[in-house]
Amino acid sequence: MAPEFDALGGVAGQGDSARKLLRQMFDAAIAAAQPALCIPPHLPEAPAGRLVVIGAGKASAEMARAVEQSWNGKLEGLVVTRYGYAVPCNSLEIVEAAHPVPDKSGLEAARRMLALVGGLTAEDTVLCLISGGGSSLLPLPLPGITLEEKQAVNRLLLASGASISEMNCVRRHLSAIKGGRLAAACHPARVVTLLISDVPGDDPIDIASGPTVPDPTTCADALAIVRRYGIELPPNVRQVLESGEGESVKPGDPRLAGSVVNMVATPQMALQAAAKVAEQAGISAYILGDSIEGEAREVGKVMAGIALQVARCGQPFQTPCVLLSGGETTVTIKGNGRGGRNVEFLLSCAAALRGEPGVYGLAGDTDGMDGQEEIAGAFFTPDTLERAFASGIRPLESVDRNDGHGFFQALGDSLVTGPTLTNVNDFRAILINASTAPGDKNAS
Repeated sequence: MAPEFDALGGVAGQGDSARKLLRQMFDAAIAAAQPALCIPPHLPEAPAGRLVVIGAGKASAEMARAVEQSWNGKLEGLVVTRYGYAVPCNSLEIVEAAHPVPDKSGLEAARRMLALVGGLTAEDTVLCLISGGGSSLLPLPLPGITLEEKQAVNRLLLASGASISEMNCVRRHLSAIKGGRLAAACHPARVVTLLISDVPGDDPIDIASGPTVPDPTTCADALAIVRRYGIELPPNVRQVLESGEGESVKPGDPRLAGSVVNMVATPQMALQAAAKVAEQAGISAYILGDSIEGEAREVGKVMAGIALQVARCGQPFQTPCVLLSGGETTVTIKGNGRGGRNVEFLLSCAAALRGEPGVYGLAGDTDGMDGQEEIAGAFFTPDTLERAFASGIRPLESVDRNDGHGFFQALGDSLVTGPTLTNVNDFRAILINASTAPGDKNAS
């Protein structure tokens, strides 16, 4: 049952009910993308030959368990997930590896996966379970590139400010398994891919860098991205791109002719589930977009501007209401703080709101991990800035240091879920209680 939220109540107790409602919306978004709910309706018919299950991503182990619990016949296979995200399975092997910077465990898992699907026949079916995080978890570089070089490139991409689509374009052209190569290795077996999307626009080529779908981009596209962000590639890596040796599997390749791709959970589905929770509590919900990108701090300022217009003028939405959005912002790292894109968004938003009465917010990664911290995200309240100043913390200095986690943790406002076993990208909610006079607290 949704918690009661007194939209016209006083400050006393209001903060607690607002936080409860925000957390319940976040939990509903995660629940809507749980593999146990979204995998069974999309399972293929039993093949005449073998059913081989493979996969990668933060949700892949839970996806594998959902397959086991719903499948009546014999199956075999291997999936790789992030450390701490494994779940017990009987017939399917679960391997853990590193994310977001790959390691040797992921490298070995990728090699074994390719070997597992080699030699299949047209009577066999490969069920591929893919979710966000798979790019780092299947780090099999092309010949001439070492794992250490792939790790270095990954770190540079993560710090560059490139979008997830741009990062994955580069990754695909340095990989022996992404960009359709895994599906090509399964030929002539039928390939059925089930996807949980964590990317803006839900393009299958960007989910785990598209190991089972054709890739329309080229090595030239990857080089253009590298130049755009001033990334200094190791010489071996640059040679692979410049020579064209990194070309991926293209649309129309006959090896992928029988491949089937089904999107089983998306950010939009998660936002709709959150909106339903708000509406059950008597709060109008508006989904502003499920694929919002850009620098996290700049998106935070824009969302704050919209929230101020609603809170002060009742336009374009009447209060009480909640503004929901998803997608994947980026952070260009310039400081040495403990950050993530969700907490950077939230801190920037709170600073721009300047303590506006009646406005509360939550931002979190639906996989339970924002940046490289075991923290999903955080909350802000109308008194966030006041409490920060009282503790000797200057919000804009924290933004400049990319120290969102440090900021919110010091205030006791971190959002910690542990592994959620799914991943449908970022979740952002700004809850606006009622039209009020503007606050004017200095955020410097």
